[in-house]
This record gives sequence, structure tokens and C-alpha cells, in this order.
Amino acid sequence: MDRRVFISGMTLSLLAAPLAAEAQPVGKVPRIGVIVTATRPETEHLIKALSEGLRELGYVEGRNVMLELRFAEGRQERLPGLVAELVQLKVDVLVTGSNPVIAAVKQATATIPVVMAVSRDPVGAKFIPSLARPGGNITGLANDSAPEIIGKNLALLKEAAPRISRVAFLWNPVPPGADTSRNAVESAARNLGIAFQSVEVRGRNEFEGAFAAMVRERADGVVVAQDPVTFGSRSQVALLAARSRLPAVYGVKEFAEAGGLMSYGPNIADQFRRAAIYVDKILKGEKAADLPVEQPTKFELVVNLKTAKALGLTIPPSLLQRADQVIE
Repeated sequence: MDRRVFISGMTLSLLAAPLAAEAQPVGKVPRIGVIVTATRPETEHLIKALSEGLRELGYVEGRNVMLELRFAEGRQERLPGLVAELVQLKVDVLVTGSNPVIAAVKQATATIPVVMAVSRDPVGAKFIPSLARPGGNITGLANDSAPEIIGKNLALLKEAAPRISRVAFLWNPVPPGADTSRNAVESAARNLGIAFQSVEVRGRNEFEGAFAAMVRERADGVVVAQDPVTFGSRSQVALLAARSRLPAVYGVKEFAEAGGLMSYGPNIADQFRRAAIYVDKILKGEKAADLPVEQPTKFELVVNLKTAKALGLTIPPSLLQRADQVIE
């Protein structure tokens, strides 16, 4: 072979190599289904946190991962249909928010890996057999280290408003595991010598009647359960509590930021961010069954002094010193 022809051929081959590499078919871009009960504006910060968590792990939406977002717009009856859409799309992982979503997903699929960004007592709700060995296709994060944590909320409320003698528990009895929280608050009320009133809400149109029932029964404090129905209506709930002159405590800081008196619980935006770690592990081949469910190790106390002043409350300095955030 002519030496010049050989060198020329090698040069063309080297120049063509990068082009050939670029022309190779790229692998399938994984799809992550995300489904929440509330509206997009109400949960935008949670979706953003998940996206940020994925980005920190090298995933860029539209480039090497696709997010399929579904919002039930506050209507839990829409969940089965939305879940069915994502199952038909054959998403690689499902990220869920709240127990109603998890229940709908569990009923729809036993094969697609599911990451719970938030969940309340997932063992008691029968989503998984145990936190350490979830088995099946569901793993992720729990909101509470123990059901009794919501009882701590009542103790903090009593500390902020010592005159409370009758507390109402505002909750949605429909989602799996909801009874556990109710029982925990009732037990805490009994231990504190406080009368207990159960007030149920199943939809966003029931809050006016719920607070009217509290006033009628002379409740002087409220513990609000963390639930998609209450979370999506947090501004309305905080406003009704203020109008009813009722000191209230909530499970996540979004309520205090919306005008609620105080909150104590995990940072759920951070939980959505951490859910990305589970997604990454599953996309890299690990099985949901082998990934232990993570429990929160830090609970944030947030106090809204503006609301306290409007209610005529003087928050004890000892409580303010323990607060992670004070809203003035």
C-alpha cells in the first residue's frame, strides 16, 4: 500500500471517529412520574426541590431524564386515573406525595418502583411491612419517626397557649394510617388533661363548617393533621383559625408561613429533594425492596409572632429560643 494513501486513510478515520460516536443512538431517557394531590402552585416548591436534588446527582430534565408531572388539583377522586396514565406511559420510577397517592399507586402497580417523598406511618398504613425491609416495589421517606410525634405538636401548642382546655383535631379520616394520628393526639390530650374533639374534613369545601363546629363546641385550640386536603388549603385553614380566635399548630412549616400560629415537623421540601437519592439508586439498578425507608432525624419548630400578637398570645421566651424560625 502507498504510504501516503495509508496516512491519508488513517487521518480521515480519526477525523470521522467523533462524528461516528455522536451518530450512535443514545440510550433510552428514563421517565420519572411524579404525582401529587394538590395543585401545581401549591406544590411548586416541592417539585422544584425534587428537580434540584436530581440536578445535584447529574440529572438534567429534558437531557438525560424526563419528568411526567400529574396534579390532582385537590380532588382525590382523580388519583386513580392519573396513576393509570403514568402506568400506561411505563415510567421507570414513580415519585409520590401523601398517603392517598401512595394508596392509589399501590393498587395500580406492583412492578414500577415507587419512591414515597412523604408518607405518614407507612407501616401502619400497610404500604410496606417494615421500614428496614420494605420489600415489594415501594420505598422512600416517612414524615414521622413515630406516630406519637404529632402528640408533641399538642404539647408545644399548650406551651404557647397555656389556657387551652379543649382541643380540636382537624383531620381527614379517609387516607390509610389517618387513625394513628388521631389516636396519638387524643392520647396526648388525655395525658395533658385537655378535652378532645374530633373534627373531620374530607374535602376543601368543608372547612367553614369544621371551624363552626369547633366554635360551637367551645374548643380553644386546634391541632391540624398533615394531609393533602389541609395542606392544599393551608391559607384558608390559617385564616379560619385566626377568624375563630383559635391558636393552632400544624405539622409542616408551610402552614406557619401561610399565617398559622406555629408548626412542628419535618421539612417536606427537603424530603422531596432527598427522594432524588432513591430515584438515582433505582435508575442505577438497585431494587426498591432493598432500600430501607428513611425517617426524619430533624424536626423544625416555626413560630409566627405576627399571628401570636393578633391572637393576644405572648409566646414564652423558652419556646422562641428553641424555634428554628421565627416569623415576625
